[in-house]
Amino acid sequence: MKKNIIELKNITVAFGEEKVLNKLNLSIKNGEFVTILGPSGCGKTTTLRLIAGFANPNEGDILFNGENIIGIPPYKRSVNTIFQRYALFPHLNVYENIAFGLRVKKVPEKEIEERVSDVINMVNLKGFEKRDISKLSGGQQQRVAIARAVINRPDVLLLDEPLAALDAKLRKDMQVELKNIQKNLGITFIFVTHDQEEALTISDTVIVMNEGVVQQIGTPKDIYNEPKNAFVADFIGESNILSGIMKADFLTEFSGKEFTCLDRGFKENEEVDIVVRPEDVDIVPSLAGMLEGVVTSVNFLGVHYEIIVDIGGFKWMIQTTDEQKVGDKVGLNIEPDAIHVMKKSKYSNLYGDYSSFSDEIEPISFNNEGEI
Repeated sequence: MKKNIIELKNITVAFGEEKVLNKLNLSIKNGEFVTILGPSGCGKTTTLRLIAGFANPNEGDILFNGENIIGIPPYKRSVNTIFQRYALFPHLNVYENIAFGLRVKKVPEKEIEERVSDVINMVNLKGFEKRDISKLSGGQQQRVAIARAVINRPDVLLLDEPLAALDAKLRKDMQVELKNIQKNLGITFIFVTHDQEEALTISDTVIVMNEGVVQQIGTPKDIYNEPKNAFVADFIGESNILSGIMKADFLTEFSGKEFTCLDRGFKENEEVDIVVRPEDVDIVPSLAGMLEGVVTSVNFLGVHYEIIVDIGGFKWMIQTTDEQKVGDKVGLNIEPDAIHVMKKSKYSNLYGDYSSFSDEIEPISFNNEGEI
């Protein structure tokens, strides 16, 4: 079993009356690719800065391999950081940018050559050694930044939204590259992003944060399939979130109907939140469905249709390859394993249906001159 390389214990960071982190407890294992995920202002970048040594908490301890590192400056920690802006030296070529840290440490020239050659091969930049930084693409500059960070052989590499400036296709390519580099190095990567798909793609472990508090920690599959509360369910992918009642083990009620589910351990008739992912709902003929509704919106997204169905005033999203038309009466069928039951939380009733996808949004008005 892997040991913890970093532990944050009861960490509080406050700016005046505002608590950015509130009694945060977090453990990160050696050799993991961990992603801290959350909306802007949730505390994820502050957490990274604490680990790097660029900030100190108001309360709590930060342990690195069991030793408290609060007060130890960044350059004395076995941690390197890659920021959104790569901070490469424009007057140095690729080779010299990568070698810079080793030269500062007065590493022998032969060792520098060997180590630079190793990391250049690792990040697929062979042949670019003498290239000016200004003549590199965004993805190539990203690779130089990674090479410069890992050549010092840190125990932990921190990445603060380093792919944010890249276009969509290059971003996906670099996600694969980062994962491969992490596997080859075998060191701990701690990656910060607000991009849910990115987190699910590259991570061994995902930490979902909001309001300075960890909402859930788990594998990408656990986070997606078994969200702990309405915030996580809504933030990670698309979700239909409904209020329901747990009638008994394996039996729940929502939308005025009873459904068999796979959940248990709740009190009899306990109020709960229900999550059903859009891809787990089958559209069937109206009279054959467990639920009946009317199609209010249809969007074609290439791979599938996103269809909004009004059932008793609640707007469901369904993702399907079967085309429907606005105004069609349809039925919905939901298998037991598609229903996920959650405890009520402070986020209950804050997230739910897809009214914003319906035709109920007030249309934009134009005057006779065609102006808004």
